[in-house]
Amino acid sequence: MLTSKATSDPRLPSNIFLHSNFRENTERMAGDLELKLLGSWASPFVMRARIALNLKGVGYELLKEVSGTKSELLLKSNPVYKKIPVLIHHGKPICESMIIVQYIDEVWAAAGPSILPSDPYERAIARFWIVYIDDKWFPPLRKMIVAKADNEETAEAAEQGIAGLQLLEEAFEKCSKGKDFFGGESVGYLDIALGCYLAWLKAVEKMHGVKLLDKEKIPLLVGWAERFCSADAVKELMPEVDELVEFAKMLRARLNAAATS
Repeated sequence: MLTSKATSDPRLPSNIFLHSNFRENTERMAGDLELKLLGSWASPFVMRARIALNLKGVGYELLKEVSGTKSELLLKSNPVYKKIPVLIHHGKPICESMIIVQYIDEVWAAAGPSILPSDPYERAIARFWIVYIDDKWFPPLRKMIVAKADNEETAEAAEQGIAGLQLLEEAFEKCSKGKDFFGGESVGYLDIALGCYLAWLKAVEKMHGVKLLDKEKIPLLVGWAERFCSADAVKELMPEVDELVEFAKMLRARLNAAATS
């Protein structure tokens, strides 16, 4: 069984993540690990990289960034966007979440299942929907996360989110071809891209009293979401909804303070 929990080996720091598939000597200390990930527990984009590493059974050191600050290592590793996640492999940084996922799939191609589709057309379709998810579907969700209160703007954002999920329901039916995931029998590239947002979807539902994952409207996607969240490579990474709600309150307070300063 795969696990994303920090190793219980007392010889290693708590931010070292080792899989049951990780066959390296566990006596190697944090500074000796060739793979480091800059990230935060609440970031869906960091989750993408962590799921990919779990699928491949790769051990890594998680370097946690403090929300609202940017470490010197982050600024040095990602001077263009100055954002997490950043994967550091043999001292070389790789930035942007889905680029990191692809890198992991290619570098550890022989380990675990393939993440990207092998067929060029299916790979192109997956990339199309990933761009849609990040550029069109997520922005209304983010608007609801940081909204001060329910209003006409958040109601419109909820409608946009629901409409987007209905499009993704159709995409799932075509991409999955009757199987459990967008990627077929196992979690794949498009599954990771959308699935990383599921905990935040549930948090938004709780914060605003809306139903986004509606079984009557998107039954296939709701079933997929349940399977995705219970997948071995995913389940230990999913944040608690109540913790995300509190995190959202902190984000709103920070944005309000910045707006009035």
